[in-house]
Amino acid sequence: MTEQTSTFVVTHAESESAVVRDVETAQVHTLGSNPGLEVHDVIEATVAPEPPLEVTWQVVDVADRRSIELVDSDLAPTQHATELAADADVGDLIQEERAGTGEIHVFRVPEAEVESAAQDILEDEETIARAARLEAVRVEVRRSADDGVLSVRYLPD
Repeated sequence: MTEQTSTFVVTHAESESAVVRDVETAQVHTLGSNPGLEVHDVIEATVAPEPPLEVTWQVVDVADRRSIELVDSDLAPTQHATELAADADVGDLIQEERAGTGEIHVFRVPEAEVESAAQDILEDEETIARAARLEAVRVEVRRSADDGVLSVRYLPD
């Protein structure tokens, strides 16, 4: 195996080891040591297999490191997000780029399922991976059970 340079999200971290996932390929690498990483950290790094067995990996270079903050907001979706969802059917996803960097994802869900859908998004590893791909450092989940609207805002720093 050879070195790999990519963007990785930390999915598991202990004092002695960590697990990172490539946000583009979803390949998982178990690190034989933990260079101070925490769950939800995102690193732009190079990893290489550890000799002699090459079953674990080591971080050989870190170009950038940031954390992704997940925010379970008590705010309702913005007026713009609500307008985007107005013509959508239940189950539809509307994606819109933000000015600058980041995206807004708006979902129509059954009113009774808004809360559980919001929790699913907050607990899903892919939410962090998507934020890493979008260069976001904050993910804000807003909801309106009355309207059946859920918005996920991927925000830059």
